[in-house]
Amino acid sequence: MEPTTPAAPVSKAARWTGRILSTIPVLMLLFSGAMKFIPSPQLNEGFAHLGWPIGRAPVLAILELGCAIIYLIPRTSVLGAILLTGYMGGAIATHVRIGEAVYLHVVFGVMLWGGLYLRDPRLRALIPLRA
Repeated sequence: MEPTTPAAPVSKAARWTGRILSTIPVLMLLFSGAMKFIPSPQLNEGFAHLGWPIGRAPVLAILELGCAIIYLIPRTSVLGAILLTGYMGGAIATHVRIGEAVYLHVVFGVMLWGGLYLRDPRLRALIPLRA
C-alpha cells in the first residue's frame, strides 16, 4: 500500500456550513422515521397514495432511522451517506412511479453529501475538487 497524504484541515466556516447542510435533511429523516411508528389516518392515506401497504411502515421507519443514525456518527458518516442515498433513491422511484415531483428528495441528497464533503477531510481527500 502506498502511504496516503493527509487531507487538508477543514476550516471552521466550512465545518459549520457542512454541519448545517447535514442537519436539515437529517432532522427531516428523523421526524419522518419517528412518525411512521405513530398510527394515524394521515399515515394510512399517505401509504395508500404511494401504493405501499401500511404494514411496511415500521420496516421503513427502522431503515430510515438506522441510516440517519449511522450518518450522524462521524466514523460511519460516509457509510450513512451511501445508505441514505439508496434509501432516497427508493423514495424517488416511488414518487416518480406515481407522477409526483422529486426535486425535494434530490435537494436533500445533495445537502447530505455536500454537508459531509464540507465537514469531512477524508471525503475531500477521496474526491478532490480542483479549480
